[in-house]
Formats: sequence, structure tokens, C-alpha cells
Amino acid sequence: MTPKRPEGAGAFPKRAPSPAPKSPRRAPLYAALDLGTNSCRMLIAEPRGSQFRVIDSFSKSVQLGAGLEASGLLSRASIGRTIQALRVCQQKLSRHDVGTMRLVATEACRRATNGAAFMARVRRETGLTLDVITPLEEAQLAVVSCAPLVSPETDQLLVVDIGGGSTELVWIDLTDVERSQRRRAIMRLHGGFEAGVGDSGPSARVVDWISVPLGVATLRDQFRDVEDDAARFALMSWFFEENLMEFAPYKSEQSREGFQIVGTSGTVTTVAASHLGLKRYDRNRVDGLRMTSDQIDKVIRSYLALGPDGRRLDPRIGLDRHALIMSGVAILQALLRCWPTDRLSVADRGLREGMLYAQMAADGVLASEESA
Repeated sequence: MTPKRPEGAGAFPKRAPSPAPKSPRRAPLYAALDLGTNSCRMLIAEPRGSQFRVIDSFSKSVQLGAGLEASGLLSRASIGRTIQALRVCQQKLSRHDVGTMRLVATEACRRATNGAAFMARVRRETGLTLDVITPLEEAQLAVVSCAPLVSPETDQLLVVDIGGGSTELVWIDLTDVERSQRRRAIMRLHGGFEAGVGDSGPSARVVDWISVPLGVATLRDQFRDVEDDAARFALMSWFFEENLMEFAPYKSEQSREGFQIVGTSGTVTTVAASHLGLKRYDRNRVDGLRMTSDQIDKVIRSYLALGPDGRRLDPRIGLDRHALIMSGVAILQALLRCWPTDRLSVADRGLREGMLYAQMAADGVLASEESA
């Protein structure tokens, strides 16, 4: 007699409930990419209280603007290097399933006659859409990124962002803002430099801002034909100062009392690392460090004493930075000649951090400093 098959035989058994607890839902991820004249940098982060926590990052010297000063074009080699770097960024964005991102390009793409064609090729080959931002937005983002480093005792603030192709300077008056609210007032400038008085109190007042079309790469290229190292440095510093004539605060002497400069750039962080004698870069020691004009001048004089060969071998400067450091410190020296300070704060942060703060603030995912 053929055995009778019981009902339900052969059916897939029901899956037993897992005893493991469900993993907590991850906070939404944000990304910010800054494609500059010299470097391609990206941060992926999640909001954490009033700040954010970096999940992944990328930084590569692509020298996109190499030869731009002479030809007005982005070269084939520069484009190839940059697209390779952007492919890595695209892979990281996909791997982390980033929901909100801001991807921008700055001075090199603004100035190059083939900049639009390059942007189209980036979209075609990497799937990434980059916005070529204005100098004004670049300055706004730099200011927002530096807000946590501003001292409550600062009445007058100069934010300096030395890039590869341009340098942004923003002068901010904080005298009408309560000391405890000054950092928050600067953060609110991500909405524009014309922000007025709001419900949360007076805003920081932007006295003037300027975007000088000279950065570490473009200034170096302007004086590449000068053979003497010291003469080239002096000419670069003088030439940069000549371009500050239309900046309103240039015309008035500034007291050191209540005055602070915040500098954000590879130049400023390299000078800080040299001042500390670091043979291996340590962001925790550099970001937020305060230096005096005299300390910075001592580092600059040591660079001049080393000469090109010595700078190339100096571990404090690094191989990626040695060819650009003297044009960067020429800019820095010109600024300190105009506004000597005992409080230059070093910011290892820039457009990426500004974009992350702006995106998270717009989405309302950052806690206020009081509740964080």
C-alpha cells in the first residue's frame, strides 16, 4: 500500500524568529566634494549633535589647473588625473549609499575655456554632476567651516581661504553680537553675507569680502621665470598685496586687541606643522592651533634658508606641497604685513566642512550648541 503523504509535506518551513536584536537605524549620510585647482577632496559624514562625524574621506592632488595660467585650458593629462580621482569618489558614494550630497568645482573650472566640456565629460564618465560655484559662495562656505574656531573675545574677524587658483578674504564685524552667540552668528552666514537681524539675535556683519584670482598654483606660475628663490618670493608677496588695494579693511589700520585671523588652507596647516616640528602630520594638533605673526615669520625664514632642494627633502612640508609652499607663504606674509596678529587660528577644514554644515542645517538635523 502506497504510504499517504501527510498534508503540508514538502512545504518550506517557517523561518524561526531571530534572537539577535535589530541593528539600529543609521543616521542619514551626507557628502561634500571640493574639486579645486590643485586637489580633489571629499568627506562623507553623519550628523552628531551640533557637529558631524566623518565616515569616509578622500584627498588627492590632481593638479587640475596645471598650465592653465599660460594656455587658458585644462590639459588632457590634468583631466585624466582628475577623472580617475572622481571615479574613486563615485565608488565611495555608492558604497555608502549617500542620500544627500553637494559636489562643487572652483577657480580652475571657472576660468578654463574648456571648463563646461570638462564638466560634461565628468557626468558622462563618472555619473557625478558638479556645480561650478561662484567666488561668493566659496567665501561663504569657508566662513561657515571656520565658525567653531572663532574666539568669543573676537570683535573683528578675518577669514582667509588660500586655494590653488584663488584666495578668498572675508572681514566680519562681531561687535553687535553677544559673545556667547558669536559662533552661531557666523554659522548663520551660510544663507548669505547679506543676512540681517533675525529672531535669534543680531547676525555677524560682513564689512567686506574679496576673491583674489591668485592662489598657490596661479601665483607660482606668474613668477615661474624668476630664477632667484628669495627674489621670486618677495615679488610674489608684493604682487599679492597689490591685489588687496580694493579690499576695504586694507585702507584702515587694525588693532591686535579683539582681532583674529582664521586661515584655512594647505599652506596654513603646513606652516603650523613646521612650527610644531611634526615629521608626520597630526590633524588633532594642527586644527585650532593659534600662532603669532612672529612664529609664522620664523617658519617662513626657515623655508627661505632651506632653498628649493632643502624644502623638497623636508618631511614637515611633504612631497605634494614643496613646489607650492613658497607661493602660499608669500600670500600669508602679505596678509600679516597688513594685519599683524597674535591670534592666527589654523583651520584644517574648508569648503567640504562648510558644505556639510550647510546641508545639515538646511535639513534641521543639527542640534543647537546649547542642547548638544
